[in-house]
Amino acid sequence: MSFNLKNVDTVESITREDFKKNYLDKKKPLIIKGLTKDWPAREKWSTDYFKEIAGDIEVKLVDNSKADPSKVINASVGSMKFGEYLDLIKREPTDLRIFFFNLFKHRPELVNDVKVPKDLMGGFIESMPAMFFGGSNAITFLHYDIDLPHLFHTHFGGRKHIILFDNKWKKRLYCIPNTTYALEDYDVANPDFEKFPALKGVEGYEVFLEHGDTLFMPTGMWHWMRYIDGSFSLTLRAWDKSIIRKTASIWSLFMHGAVDSGIKVIFRERYANWREKLVFKIAEKELRKNRPN
Repeated sequence: MSFNLKNVDTVESITREDFKKNYLDKKKPLIIKGLTKDWPAREKWSTDYFKEIAGDIEVKLVDNSKADPSKVINASVGSMKFGEYLDLIKREPTDLRIFFFNLFKHRPELVNDVKVPKDLMGGFIESMPAMFFGGSNAITFLHYDIDLPHLFHTHFGGRKHIILFDNKWKKRLYCIPNTTYALEDYDVANPDFEKFPALKGVEGYEVFLEHGDTLFMPTGMWHWMRYIDGSFSLTLRAWDKSIIRKTASIWSLFMHGAVDSGIKVIFRERYANWREKLVFKIAEKELRKNRPN
């Protein structure tokens, strides 16, 4: 069994006007297959290339384990040389991944391999290009980005499976209070509707990215990702021009970042247990509210 999932619109290219009218303004996802056709990165970037230019860098690793409630989310489970990690994901299945890695900080020349799509929209945060690496079977838990940017997520070197949800489904997805991520106790690819009844009827999108494909995810969109092959992605982030949305971003960073982290440090497991019980009450209340009379 699965969620009610539909395909994401796919285009080779798109005009600024069409993009704004039909996707940016409507907060609707889109796959742009030809966005990277003139990027040097499309032909140049590979695990072998990155090993050659940056293999000596020490990188922190995360895995598919449920987050420790007493620690920050995406806490490291270990580290290794970047080159060794790239060999690992190329050689064999692993759930180890590298989260939000700014490789450009170490190798600034890589900016020349990417063309920020300013012809589609403004507001790009060019100082924060984030890269994500994963072995086959590595999973990024269901969440939305805490600072609420628009995301242009381009994949390289293999395939990636992605499931998306509009933010309106937040409570039905068992979002943990004071956070931007869902309870990790259910399988997003195969949810148990008996144990998690609020999930039944939730609508979303399903995406399979291949090398060079770019997925536009609007602000606040929930995303779950699974690496089908050992591969990697680049995410370019852009602020929404709305003052209301910028204010919401600051509030989210404060409440879901600083405040939640502070409470977690003080109360640890007690806080984690309390909010994991509360999340069921919130989800069930939302389900009752949306059931037809």
